[in-house]
Amino acid sequence: MKVGDRVRVNKSVVVYIHPENRGQPFDLKDEEGEVIGIVNEWKGRPVSANMPILVKFTAKLKVHLKEEELELI
Repeated sequence: MKVGDRVRVNKSVVVYIHPENRGQPFDLKDEEGEVIGIVNEWKGRPVSANMPILVKFTAKLKVHLKEEELELI
C-alpha cells in the first residue's frame, strides 16, 4: 500500500470523530478513501506506529488505520 492508493475499509471500525455524527459512534465499514500518508518516521527518527496508514475519506475526515483493516480498490 502506498500514498495515492484508493482503499475501502473491510472491517468494522467505529470512530467518534465523524464530522456529521460528532460524539456518536460511526462505523467506517465499506467507506472508501485515499491513502494520504504512511507513518514510519517522526521528526526524522523511525517509529513503529500501531495504526500507520492515514486515510482521507472527506475534506474533514482523516483517520489512521491498520493495513489489515483496508483493501485496495
